[in-house]
Amino acid sequence: MKAVQLTIPDVYVIEPQVFGDERGFFFESYNQRQFEALIQRSVKFVQSNHSRSLKHVLRGLHYQIRQPQGKLVRVVVGEVFDVAVDLRRNSPTFGQWVGEILSADNKRQLWIPEGFAHGFVVLSDYAEFLYQTTDYWAPDYERCMLWNDPKLQIDWPIAGEPLLSAKDAQGKAFDQAEVYQD
Repeated sequence: MKAVQLTIPDVYVIEPQVFGDERGFFFESYNQRQFEALIQRSVKFVQSNHSRSLKHVLRGLHYQIRQPQGKLVRVVVGEVFDVAVDLRRNSPTFGQWVGEILSADNKRQLWIPEGFAHGFVVLSDYAEFLYQTTDYWAPDYERCMLWNDPKLQIDWPIAGEPLLSAKDAQGKAFDQAEVYQD
C-alpha cells in the first residue's frame, strides 16, 4: 500500500498492492497500521456506508459542521470522479478542491480528512461506492454546498446537468456556507 499526497497536503490517494493472475486478484483494502503510517496520524473509523448510483448522479458536496467526518472512500463497481473541498478557514488551501478518478479497475481510495466537503459524480453506467467515516452521521449538522458554485470552479467531467437529489440541488453557495473555524 502506498499513499500519494495531492495538492492539498492532507488529502491522499491510497493505492493498494494488487496481486493478480489468471484466476483474479487479491489485495488488502485496509490495514490500520499501514494506513496510519501513510497519513501520519491515528484514525478510528466508526461507520461504513455503501451507495449505488446511476450514471450522471452527482452526490454532494456534503459535510457536517459539527461531528466532522474524515472519510476513506473507494469504488467497488464502476467509476466516479471524486472531489474534496477544503473548508478549514485557517488552511492555506481554504476554498481549493482536488478531484480524482476512482474505479473498480484502478482500486484507488481517497482519504479525505475532517474539515472538507465531499462529493462525487458517476461516470460509468452505475457505480457502487464504499466509505468509512471517523464520526457518525449527524443529520442536524449535515450541510450541503452547491456542486457548481462558480467560486469553486470544480472541473466536473460531465456534459450537461447531473442528476441531483432535492437536497443537493438546494446547496448553499461557498460564500454563504458554514465553514470550519480551526
